[in-house]
Amino acid sequence: MQQKPKRPRTRIEDIRRVELIDAAHRIFLKEGLRGLTSTKICSEAGLSQGILTYYFKDKEEVLFEMVRMNNRVLANEIVLNLRRAHSGWERLMALIDGNFPAQRFDKQAASAWVSLYAEASHNERYARLLRPYYRRLRSNVSSILRPYLEQDKIDHFNLGFAAMIDGVWLRRGHADIDLSLAQAKSVLIDYVEKALPHEVIRRLSEPN
Repeated sequence: MQQKPKRPRTRIEDIRRVELIDAAHRIFLKEGLRGLTSTKICSEAGLSQGILTYYFKDKEEVLFEMVRMNNRVLANEIVLNLRRAHSGWERLMALIDGNFPAQRFDKQAASAWVSLYAEASHNERYARLLRPYYRRLRSNVSSILRPYLEQDKIDHFNLGFAAMIDGVWLRRGHADIDLSLAQAKSVLIDYVEKALPHEVIRRLSEPN
């Protein structure tokens, strides 16, 4: 049987979807993954209860779109930072800056994202949300270091670089630890300086 073509969404439907995604994002940052319920999302958006399932299949789809939105915002910020860079070293620093946006580096946001990472360890749907971020990070690091290092060494560096980023966000979300943005970036810079050969750092520092 031939399937009916999907009906295109109207402008008001697009607006309502964005409103629900934005509402889900605000709740997620305040309460983490466990606080994200359909009732709370609708209430936060100022919409009637139950309307979420009219615009989305379920709460999981809202979460999926919310993470995709965050990934796009993060990717766009990093691209802008990379375009302003004039050397390989500045491009590495742009990656660090992009992964620690000042307006989002707080305990609540960190705890919320850690809750998603924890759930992704045993939920394949959530795990799929995180993979594009790691692929993009690997691609960016590889494009910067490829003129100076073999790919296996680049992959080894990137493994540590990504782990350091994840670890700093985990520490930021810990209730008993006060970690400043400057300290977070300093930790990553120290890792880069120690993990890369001095000759590579020298060449990275040369203007393109």
